[in-house]
Amino acid sequence: MNHKYAIGVDYGTQSGRAVLVEVETGKEVATAVKVYPHGVMDEYLPDGVTKLEPDWALQHPQDYLDVLSETIPAVLKKSGVKAEAVIGVGIDFTACTMLPTYKDGTPLCFDKDLKSKPHSYVKLWKHHAAQEEANQLNKIAEERGEDFLKLYGGKISSEWMIPKIFQIVHEAPDIYDLADRFMEATDWVVFQLTGEEKRNSCTAGYKAIWHKQAGYPSKEFFKALHPKLENLVEEKLSTDIYPIGSKAGEITPKAAELTGLKVGTPVAVGNVDAHVSVPALGMTEAGKMLMIMGTSTCHVMLGNEEKLVPGMCGVVEDGIIPGLLGYEAGQSCVGDHFEWFVENCVPASFTNEAEAKGLDIHELLTEKAGKLQVGESGLIALDWWNGNRSVLVDVDLTGMILGCTLLTKPEEIYRALIEATAYGTKKIIETFEKNGVPIDGLYAAGGIAEKNKLMMQIYADVTNREIRISASAQTPALGSAMFGAVVAGQEKGGYDTIVEAAKYMGQVKEGYYKPNIDNVKTYDLLYEEYNLLHDYFGRGTNDVMKRLKKIKAAVSK
Repeated sequence: MNHKYAIGVDYGTQSGRAVLVEVETGKEVATAVKVYPHGVMDEYLPDGVTKLEPDWALQHPQDYLDVLSETIPAVLKKSGVKAEAVIGVGIDFTACTMLPTYKDGTPLCFDKDLKSKPHSYVKLWKHHAAQEEANQLNKIAEERGEDFLKLYGGKISSEWMIPKIFQIVHEAPDIYDLADRFMEATDWVVFQLTGEEKRNSCTAGYKAIWHKQAGYPSKEFFKALHPKLENLVEEKLSTDIYPIGSKAGEITPKAAELTGLKVGTPVAVGNVDAHVSVPALGMTEAGKMLMIMGTSTCHVMLGNEEKLVPGMCGVVEDGIIPGLLGYEAGQSCVGDHFEWFVENCVPASFTNEAEAKGLDIHELLTEKAGKLQVGESGLIALDWWNGNRSVLVDVDLTGMILGCTLLTKPEEIYRALIEATAYGTKKIIETFEKNGVPIDGLYAAGGIAEKNKLMMQIYADVTNREIRISASAQTPALGSAMFGAVVAGQEKGGYDTIVEAAKYMGQVKEGYYKPNIDNVKTYDLLYEEYNLLHDYFGRGTNDVMKRLKKIKAAVSK
């Protein structure tokens, strides 16, 4: 039998990966990962001289091209599959990850005269230096009674497209003037593959204040933000938005040389890593929430009606599955703050013990934390080490641990941080349900869901819900490959809809996590305390976190 294959390329925060998938079954035949050479730039530009201010997070678009040139040939070579057998390609990205380009798609940072200008680079999703602009945008939108605000939980996040562009206008008007386009990185990569600038409805809807019926906000609104922004949409974005599952174009000769794929191979319009993951678990019905757990966690779910949920990141028609409403919420810091703890707070004795046992330091801490009873540490934490995405939508909030004593041990803090992220997820679930969006199924995907059994059991106990896990270790890449199979179509051995593709290619593991009723009772008590702290520090009763950040910023200048 001559099998047909699709390739999904998933761009994460630290690396990109390609997965070659058998279209008939969803079987993952080969995977290749490329760690970004430039990584996340949050202190200096590549010149090693230009220092970045606090809350910046940049990337270099050359890294994205390196992913294409290394991972796609690698999966073809590993598998022995000929390029002729690849019927479609899909791309997904963390978002909002955006960059300024010239008209032909060349990134401004490729210009030798601009390589020491921070605003010429890619702004990663977790670039939070546009918070002042986000605050100003929200204030102006509220004063003007703009309808779009309610579709984003009442606030536009500094992580999204317009605040980041607004920051460029404020701080580097010359860069704004030079840029012919501001593009989501996922659309930019598709542009590199196809030569076609086709912007996808998912990032436009969730990250750039675009609505299927209403379009973008008015020129008057953009002018109220800044005179230069009046014609932003027409001049530097695009009014042509393409629904997910659409064909963006085909592999060009230049892209074929870069990737080893055949000229003419169909490419899907871009997508977001979290949203593209939903069909990869076979989820195509309303009422199901998926947690994509990595450096951050994105919560996406399907609904039948458009409801207004405080603090959600957006509700977009056809945003995940055609014909349904797609909701998004999230936590800005999950894997990131476990990494912070390991890099800054673990004694040498633990490192030595991990080495002696042949364990990763996270595995050792998880093993020790797993031996603790619920509530035994006397600790509780807030999961805001990288600000709060939902439901407070405030990146100026910071992390906190309460209850430490001279007897507090590293594994107790590590467990408290895990529990804090579970409480944050429960807060999101409760907020959705209180506002008319029922959740009758909880699913998880990503490296943490795949590897950390303790964490997933804690989530089941804290939320008091069963949790099913993606069968794929590379869920977003699988989802992107599925959309690649859809743009190929049934005629070429693929599928005509993503719902059909999900029946054959999407799957969850047989085993799942069930809540432990004794743990649920104790976690209910601890969650009450979390809620008190959440509202006390997060809703304006005590803004000490923000005051401390201001003092820090003043001293750092």
